[in-house]
Amino acid sequence: MNHTHESTGSVGERRLQHLLGTADQAATFYDRQVQARLTPQMADFIGRQTMAFLSTSDAGGACDVTFRAGPPGFVTVLDDGTLTYPEYRGNGVLASAGNITENPHVGLLFVDFAHDHIGLHVNGGARLHRDDEQRRAYPHLPVDTAPGRRPEFWVHITVEEAYVHCSKHIPHLEPAPRPRPGAQRPKDADYFVLGAEHQAAPHEGERTAGTRIGSVPGRG
Repeated sequence: MNHTHESTGSVGERRLQHLLGTADQAATFYDRQVQARLTPQMADFIGRQTMAFLSTSDAGGACDVTFRAGPPGFVTVLDDGTLTYPEYRGNGVLASAGNITENPHVGLLFVDFAHDHIGLHVNGGARLHRDDEQRRAYPHLPVDTAPGRRPEFWVHITVEEAYVHCSKHIPHLEPAPRPRPGAQRPKDADYFVLGAEHQAAPHEGERTAGTRIGSVPGRG
């Protein structure tokens, strides 16, 4: 056991635990589930995952959450206290990486939707390392997480706590080949723009004749 419940949890969550009478239940969770380092089972779980949700915030606390994906092991466990994953240029905004330069606190959530239907939270402190620097330090890093693209840098995370996300409300999702977008689907850059027209995808058992939805008239 790596944590004591006296050192775990925020002031706010403890205040609500006492208000709602869940302090003893929370203490049991902290003692049994919250780890200061990754267990071998956690490291193995991360190595099998193909996606993760990432939360960051800037120096003022304005939050952002995003999604990262890649082949199994795209988030690499360097040791029981350290993770790393590659960051690419994407749309050029670099919101998550920019937040990390102001505020190193990050949260990762890995969810297995297809097999064990369980999740893993990993919270810690992050730094940005250039690709060549990170590869010199860790030559075994994967090179094909995004074929044909080179990372701008790697997010290097020091684990502060890791704990389970229970399976109760995790849906079952089956991996399947990604279909090609329909002809009526707007491009990504236009998808949520005023005036974009969407063709409704038919639900199972419905006729394929779609109904246009979400059409919003432009201004003027």
